[in-house]
Amino acid sequence: MAEASDGINYGDLIISALQRGGDRPAFVAPDETTLTYRQSADLFARMRRVLRDHGVVRGTGVGVFGPNRPEIWLATAAVFTEGARFTALNPLNSVSDIVYMADNAELEVLVVDPMFVDRAEAIAAESPRLRHVFTLGPSTYGIDILQLSTQVTEPVLSPCEANVEDIAWLQYTGGTTGVPKGVAVSQRSLVQAAQSILASWEMPVVPRYLAASPITHAAAMPILPTLLRSGTIFMHKSFSPEAWLRTVQDQRINLGLLVPTMLYAILDSEHMGKFNLSSIETILYGAAPMSPTRLAEAHQKIGNVFVQVYAQSECASIATTLASYEHDPVNKPHLLSSCGKAAVGTTVCLFDDDDNEVPDGVPGEICVRGQNVMTGYWRNPELTAETLKNGWLHTGDMAVRDAEGFLYIVDRKKDMIISGGMNIFPKEIEDVLSQHPAVALASVIGLPDDKWGEAVTAVVVCRPGESVKANELAELVKTAKGPHQAPKIIHFVDSVPMTPVGKVDKKALKEQFKNSQGNQK
Repeated sequence: MAEASDGINYGDLIISALQRGGDRPAFVAPDETTLTYRQSADLFARMRRVLRDHGVVRGTGVGVFGPNRPEIWLATAAVFTEGARFTALNPLNSVSDIVYMADNAELEVLVVDPMFVDRAEAIAAESPRLRHVFTLGPSTYGIDILQLSTQVTEPVLSPCEANVEDIAWLQYTGGTTGVPKGVAVSQRSLVQAAQSILASWEMPVVPRYLAASPITHAAAMPILPTLLRSGTIFMHKSFSPEAWLRTVQDQRINLGLLVPTMLYAILDSEHMGKFNLSSIETILYGAAPMSPTRLAEAHQKIGNVFVQVYAQSECASIATTLASYEHDPVNKPHLLSSCGKAAVGTTVCLFDDDDNEVPDGVPGEICVRGQNVMTGYWRNPELTAETLKNGWLHTGDMAVRDAEGFLYIVDRKKDMIISGGMNIFPKEIEDVLSQHPAVALASVIGLPDDKWGEAVTAVVVCRPGESVKANELAELVKTAKGPHQAPKIIHFVDSVPMTPVGKVDKKALKEQFKNSQGNQK
């Protein structure tokens, strides 16, 4: 039995949520199969028994990967509630990357969808610590956990086996800054995150949430809050603008979560305007900077339903929010560039390099304090000490604060370009480029240059059927930001590389264009 805890843990919230809904629909799978709360609770309890019988105990490392389906979330919930340590593995990552994460996270068990069993077998061959590979259905390799669950005679219905300070989630970062880092998040932090979401994210009274991006990452965050309100989660295996629009209409979806590139694809889709989206109450957006111009377009086409969410894995996806009523393209268009104010349960300040708070209008590093903040980086005390200083999480993101307390992200510290001795923040240029009606997406990077040190380089994706000349875009930036910030080189492409979690992969862009000339200005 677990030692006495000094507070509620995440597994307790999961049990409470699943036991409350009765015969209401909890999950609708991609194939439209429905699981009620009663059925979900039963499968969850049976999975707990199978995992426990195979040696999964408090502190065991368990990795889970597969496409969106209810069983993936329920298996993850079982891991949390047994007090084990969950790690999400993205099947889009390379085998070598997943092997690195599995070894670093000290994983002993994998739970995978059968469609990825070949990858699981390859990973197991390179990971001697792994003891069991469970599959969510029949497969040529591993143990079918769903089949074993049908044979369980004593489902586990007991409270969560963890202490609130136990590491519950070991989440690896996207790796755009180098080798993936394991972010260790406690049971307490996840509880605080769930409470903050319910208080700050404008959740509908009874949510009908459409998860269209991987639920092993940020799209998972609204799931437990939705279940705590006896709502329903609808899942798509992959994102398609038409499928998203159709499901919103047909299933009367009232809650969604989109990264900017997903929203841009919806706005640019030939199907936009053909479906009834009146059921939507809240669309959460974040994970990467949003173009204010495109956000205003979305506001006009979809409605005043958008809630900005700024956070990192290091603070359990909770830091700041910009409420829907604060999105006002007509009277306060500047706020479309803001990430809002601190979410409920967090404190956010802007510090200089000496950890002194900066005045309004002066760029400073976003620092976060609260119970949602990570315990540290897994097995990396040096990086933990650099990032968690004086009780604050140093995010590496730069922002300014206005007189009303709204924060505006300038850019990542590490993305800042030094060109001709001037500090240049790519996001400011990206926002200007995105104002052009022909531009669907713009990403700005700095590339080595003999004259400038770093040359401001833009990579631009045009909207379908549209085009624009490089000198026109350069002049647009020159007028708005000054000649020193105008791109020296502009590349026009059909698409840009993305990380597995949907962010523009600037590391890959720098590698792709390091020897290219593009359109020089």
